[in-house]
Amino acid sequence: MGLKALVIDDDTVTLDLLSFQLKDEGFETATAVSGVKGLDHIKTDEFDVILTDLNLPDINGIDLIKQTKLISPDTEIIIITGYDRAEKAIEATRVGAFGYRVKPLNLEDLMLDVRNAVESKRQAVINRKQAAEIKELRTKLTSRNSYEGIIGGSRAMQNIYEIIENVAESDANILILGESGTGKEVIANAIHYKSHRSDEAFVKVNCSALPKELIESQLFGHVKGAFTGANADKIGFIGQSNRGSLMLDEIGEMPIDLQPKLLRVLQEKVYYRVGSDRPQDADFRLIAATNRDPFEAIQEGNLREDLYYRINTIEIRIPPLRERTEDIPMLAEHFLRIYSEKYRRPDAEFSQSAYDQMLHYSWRGNVRELQNAVERAVLLSKSGRITALDIPGGIGAEAEEAMIGGQTYPATNGNGTAHFSRAQLGPEDLMREAGAAIVESLPDPEDGKSNDDIFEGIEREVVTAALKRTKGNKQAAANLLGLYRPRLYGMIKRHGLEV
Repeated sequence: MGLKALVIDDDTVTLDLLSFQLKDEGFETATAVSGVKGLDHIKTDEFDVILTDLNLPDINGIDLIKQTKLISPDTEIIIITGYDRAEKAIEATRVGAFGYRVKPLNLEDLMLDVRNAVESKRQAVINRKQAAEIKELRTKLTSRNSYEGIIGGSRAMQNIYEIIENVAESDANILILGESGTGKEVIANAIHYKSHRSDEAFVKVNCSALPKELIESQLFGHVKGAFTGANADKIGFIGQSNRGSLMLDEIGEMPIDLQPKLLRVLQEKVYYRVGSDRPQDADFRLIAATNRDPFEAIQEGNLREDLYYRINTIEIRIPPLRERTEDIPMLAEHFLRIYSEKYRRPDAEFSQSAYDQMLHYSWRGNVRELQNAVERAVLLSKSGRITALDIPGGIGAEAEEAMIGGQTYPATNGNGTAHFSRAQLGPEDLMREAGAAIVESLPDPEDGKSNDDIFEGIEREVVTAALKRTKGNKQAAANLLGLYRPRLYGMIKRHGLEV
């Protein structure tokens, strides 16, 4: 579409001069000899730029600018004025005019202002459109319970959806962090299939599953005769992912002496097959993943720090399922639909007690454990209604029935003090009983006072017990308590514990 300009001036000589000049610049030009006629044009057509005199016979120039901005807020206005009206022109810029020029006019300078005004309007339209798209996207994302095969409507998952939406089209390296079973591969799939590489190969490699002595040739490929057993050329995973994406799962398990070679590939975009000095183009998008804290892996010498910063252009941290319990019912329903169809159990459904059981279990195996539990429940259900899930170490049927009734019945010894059998109680039951015992043992606060904060003490004793059980191994203690290691470090430091 061509550019449009409007000239408003009661001086016909100025009107003709500016109209001729704008047409010479490629504008389709309209003219008006009064403010009212100018506003009529503005109401019926859209202009990129308006040139107007402030001293019009019928409308105050400042009012004209204000009305124009109400009708067409993106259209830029340039004021044409005499020497004695310069102060008024400055006032006009405060209410929305793009700028002003004083008569007699330098047409070259004026046309420069016109071009700048047109560019300003173009950018304003782009910015407004982008803002509307972002608002629409965020509204869409916050209403989603699923996204590109990922299930979850929690705020944490909405944030992940937004990150994927923003970075998928780029070639930025991605590092996905999350406990085992949280769905790192599902996130990686979404990134690849939302990218411009989606029509090409997506090669997935589990670094911990490859034999240490073969991982280099598996990754880079080799030529015939490169080593004993190399009876033919092998393209390697990097070659297979050319123009596509490469996922390196459990990147922290890659041999430390191989990591500089991968770093060089990412920096130089070329690689060499084992036994060859011929460079190969490395055109792939890297998605790395790990269930370990990368800084711990660096500290222990299992991950090079320079490689970490190279692969971590964008970091996506997937929260464990116990931190997004609101997603458990929709995940369970999703898996129920899959397995009821697979095993021909069309009447399968969860009872409220089954939901209660799911919501009160810690899901150390995360989404994968939930999926397996739902599959077992569908297979083992004698009728369509699933009243309980067979969760190893989870809430037992008796505890479940107690929860349904809204009560718990702590076991007590002869003097009424609660006691616990670890063989009989699951983790959630044990914590419920321990909480009840602690609260029952608290003295009643004195009038007008309150007891000391008990949670600091509980946290300190739990961390101390975990460190004792793991003989001071902080990673093992963090795993035991379901914490990321940096969070455990903070607790140790806050409570002044000695490991």
